[in-house]
Amino acid sequence: MSRAGGDGTAALERAGAETVKRAVELDLASRFQESLVCYQEGIDLLLQVVKATKDEAKKHRYRGRISEYMTRAEDIKKHIEKEKQDGKYHKQIRIEDNATGFSYEKVFQEYLTEILSEVWVEDPYIRNVHQGSGRSQQISGLEEIQQSLRNYGITLNIAFSSSIHDREIRFNNGWMIKIGRGLDYFKKPLGHFSIGYCDFDLRPCHETTVDVFHTKHTKKM
Repeated sequence: MSRAGGDGTAALERAGAETVKRAVELDLASRFQESLVCYQEGIDLLLQVVKATKDEAKKHRYRGRISEYMTRAEDIKKHIEKEKQDGKYHKQIRIEDNATGFSYEKVFQEYLTEILSEVWVEDPYIRNVHQGSGRSQQISGLEEIQQSLRNYGITLNIAFSSSIHDREIRFNNGWMIKIGRGLDYFKKPLGHFSIGYCDFDLRPCHETTVDVFHTKHTKKM
């Protein structure tokens, strides 16, 4: 029992050390949003180490490190908030060819705050089979989505334009996301029963870049 507990604490120590090491690397690379997440995860792991260990010297050492990481995390939070207020916030995510783990939920979740009530999506090219092939099929598919969303109290307004050239998604809570390939950055699944057909976190992606900005005001379409 004692050995198992010791092994568990050692595993927490290793995980905490690796996570804060990654946080520092991201911090030095000015990838502050990602760094903040790692700091928070690392702090949580180290707090568990403090709680689990009976070594007072180790407790004291880790408390000192945790205090330093919490101070830095708070500084990063303030920096990010200032960038948001100044309209200078920019986060970039590079998705490599065949990478997985980039479902829509994973990419957008942190920006779906409680005050969000409207989303505008502009995509100049929605013609692939899995997006909607042909104008009549497009309209039919979009109307089906429109009706389905209505059942959940969500209104979908659709407008066509011959002059759109940018791909962007704007939220009325100030976030704007631009994806190089638009929403069509997933590769076609090998079949209906292949891994990733339903779970987009498991579906390989095309290479693309996701740029996230924050502005005080977003224009309506």
